[in-house]
Amino acid sequence: MSSNLKKSAERVQAVLNQFGFDLNVVEFSDSTRTAQEAANAIGCTVGQIAKSLIFKGKTSQKPILIIASGINRINEKAIKEYIGEKLEKADAEFVLEHTGFAIGGIPPVGHTKPITTFIDEDLMQYDEIWAAAGTPNAVFKLTPKILVEITKGSIVNVK
Repeated sequence: MSSNLKKSAERVQAVLNQFGFDLNVVEFSDSTRTAQEAANAIGCTVGQIAKSLIFKGKTSQKPILIIASGINRINEKAIKEYIGEKLEKADAEFVLEHTGFAIGGIPPVGHTKPITTFIDEDLMQYDEIWAAAGTPNAVFKLTPKILVEITKGSIVNVK
């Protein structure tokens, strides 16, 4: 872990500081790009990884952020029930435009534009979870309750 954060991770830390919680970005020499890699680097379960996935509404073309437990796959049909339209996968350019971050390090907060956010109900079972912090090597620890508060996300069943 290093104390000199990369620029994107510094940006996330600055946003986290505004919430009034003790949330600290840490960078690892090992990759945290995937949920499995993050769990390995941190020493937690894959389920404790809060992976931020960006989709877009098929009709509206609006970004949708789904923060899922690292062990879960998103059931796009289930999400359609919440947003009223089908989901499409977002490409790297769309993700960067709407979040300001590259795929592989998308944090749940600090995006360049407001994004409708849904949080996997399965994350609520953990005392602590870990989320990406702007780079493929940066993460931060938080509780599910804090995640809901800082993202203003709706808790849903994503499976």
